Amino acid sequence: MRDAEAPGRRVWIRDPLAILAQGAGGGLVVEGSRIVEIVGAGARPASPVDETFDASRHVVVPGLINTHHHAFQTLTRAHPLAINKPLFPWLKALYTVWGRITPEAFRLATRVAYTELLLSGCTTAGDHHYLFPEGLEDSVDVQVEEARSLGIRAAVTRGSMSLSDREGGLPPKTLTQDDDTILSDCERVLNLFHDPAPGAMVQIGLAPCSPFAVTERLMRESAELAARHGCRLHTHLGETLDEDGYCLSMFGCRPVDYLERVGWMTDRVWLAHGIHFNDAEVARLGKAGVGVCHCPTSNMTLASGRCRTCELEAAGSPVGLGVDGSASNDSSNLMEGVRHALMLSRLTYGAEAVTHLDALRWATQGSAACLGRSDIGRIAPGLEADLALFTLDELRFSGAHDPLAALVLCGATRADRVMVAGRWRVIDGEPLGVDTGRLREDHSRLAKALFGAG
Repeated sequence: MRDAEAPGRRVWIRDPLAILAQGAGGGLVVEGSRIVEIVGAGARPASPVDETFDASRHVVVPGLINTHHHAFQTLTRAHPLAINKPLFPWLKALYTVWGRITPEAFRLATRVAYTELLLSGCTTAGDHHYLFPEGLEDSVDVQVEEARSLGIRAAVTRGSMSLSDREGGLPPKTLTQDDDTILSDCERVLNLFHDPAPGAMVQIGLAPCSPFAVTERLMRESAELAARHGCRLHTHLGETLDEDGYCLSMFGCRPVDYLERVGWMTDRVWLAHGIHFNDAEVARLGKAGVGVCHCPTSNMTLASGRCRTCELEAAGSPVGLGVDGSASNDSSNLMEGVRHALMLSRLTYGAEAVTHLDALRWATQGSAACLGRSDIGRIAPGLEADLALFTLDELRFSGAHDPLAALVLCGATRADRVMVAGRWRVIDGEPLGVDTGRLREDHSRLAKALFGAG
């Protein structure tokens, strides 16, 4: 079967083993980049189709949406300087290595992260890139180029660090930029790449790194710039108790109070982690419509804590999922993150309180809401044809009775097919146009060189 890319070309993804959509037992029809019809069990499409794909071996879900990542960190997975450390010591250890990342290494790191995400069934790759040392000033441009090359949707946030350890922040001076340089480049990349229209393949957000890495001025002016350009705002918040202590010491208030003080308490904002909020703060965030990206794998790896997913969602906050950095995860597999979100939330709330469907919803509809998008995240007519198709042919699935539950409970990790905007980007478990063996060799070589320099 060829890509469903010709204008008006209708493709029927027929009779799936299971599908995460109501009344779609007979599959769905894709025309161009969109889903145009849901087909009931035993039925046929209302109009003729040009091609048919037999999905009888496949469990079909909306393409997963990653709302928080740091692609450059694929170069420092399981790094000896950082393993077995909580967040602040972990960051301080890796700052010394990250400052040595070359443009070539950064490009391959991004390619590896995007490819891993695609293979896990992810169709929209969010990345929070905040590292702009000398030589990496055009990092956002590189990430957009790599996303376009692979055909994955991208929500690239222009991150920043402007408060160094000399001014009371955490990062070293060599990894920071001044506020004016940051704001100027934010405007540049917004003008170049941000597409606010439905179906957009690339959108840009603004993402000052965290309260302990940027100035109050940068937070305020980033919010103003985002409002002018109609883009989203993103930052780390509420990740650790150390952050609570820092905000109280530096700003005289807790992180959520600081968020409100700098003009970020709006539905244009989504936060990474959002763990250490009290009841009143959860209610305030929900009332404002602030989204939260739950990063279960990295939260467990760094022992940061448990996100209050159910309370946040009940209060009105969109809850999505993210893999977080590949040095605190240490992978870029969002389907694995779905399973971890289920398990961690059950440990928190009980076995009956959170289902596999909740975890899948966080990775699709919830993540789409965090990004402010209503055109992705579900399988329905008029929405973008972003789909992940998994088979249950591995031994781990033998004996499974509910195919959708089996994806999560039995630990699916790799999609057999992935479609983005109506085009197949993964076929038979392999990304189109990517020599994964060569990519691994080149990426590994540069990662080892980086480690040697540390």
